[in-house]
Amino acid sequence: MRTRFWYSIGIALLVVVTIGGCRRSSRVPTSDRLSIVTTTNIVSDLVRHIGGSYVHVISLMGPGVDPHLYRASEGDVARMRQADIIFYNGLHLEGKMAEVLERMNTLGKPTYAVASCIPDSLLLPAQGFGGVYDPHVWMDAGLWKYAVFCVQEALQTHDPEHAAVFKARARAYVDSLDVLDGYVRQYIERLPPERRILVTSHDAFSYFGRAYGMEVRGLLGISTASEAGTADVQALVWLLVERRIPAVFLESSVPARYIQALKEAVEARGYHVKIAGPLYSDALGDPGTPEGTYTGMMRYNTRTIVEALSNE
Repeated sequence: MRTRFWYSIGIALLVVVTIGGCRRSSRVPTSDRLSIVTTTNIVSDLVRHIGGSYVHVISLMGPGVDPHLYRASEGDVARMRQADIIFYNGLHLEGKMAEVLERMNTLGKPTYAVASCIPDSLLLPAQGFGGVYDPHVWMDAGLWKYAVFCVQEALQTHDPEHAAVFKARARAYVDSLDVLDGYVRQYIERLPPERRILVTSHDAFSYFGRAYGMEVRGLLGISTASEAGTADVQALVWLLVERRIPAVFLESSVPARYIQALKEAVEARGYHVKIAGPLYSDALGDPGTPEGTYTGMMRYNTRTIVEALSNE
């Protein structure tokens, strides 16, 4: 009896150890993953979708951070030096970090601008910046697919052993972006054409407007480092009053004072406009929330825009 008892205990322990070992083996140890640093959390979300458990991603910029004005700290530079790969948006989005990114590239650190895979013919010129393109390419889900393949190719280059995994994950994510693109189009259709006018803190939604049939106006320019001139403000005031636009939109990464000043100028003309949002433009929302992912952010923005302009 004792022999059978200890035999049963031994078998039970063996099963537990075996199951535990299987669970541990399904996870890729951190040391075996590609160590990746990204600039914005929008880019980091993309890299995680393609890399899955084979990448360890650190984003330098979190929710509510403006990439146009962000300067790399000493800690950021150290993280980039230690990384296997650096991914950033490009097209001068990270304007204050250009020198640091160039230095990393000179030192031989693999550095990739995900927007560089988008053909120039599909890019929009940045108004007021000769020869420069608008960097806010993620605002068009169809255009963002080019960035998917950019990340896929880079990961395959540095981890060819898992190339098939990266390829499969990229294809699956592209399929999800096609679904997202259709969702945004259908939701915008709820707005009458005369209500499809989007006025925001800065000019981050031009790709969104082109893709989904909305007229877009930004109080500030392409970069939040620019200032709105008096003539620009007055033109927006006139637009809001004359066309009876019911709402203007805050952005999570831009101070509210700009839109508040616009609202006050409109109301001085005797017309009431509400402030809606905030919309997520240059950064995703908090981790663990729907807005903390790219697809969740786009869906949230779309619903917020349509509901505010519908006067719902």
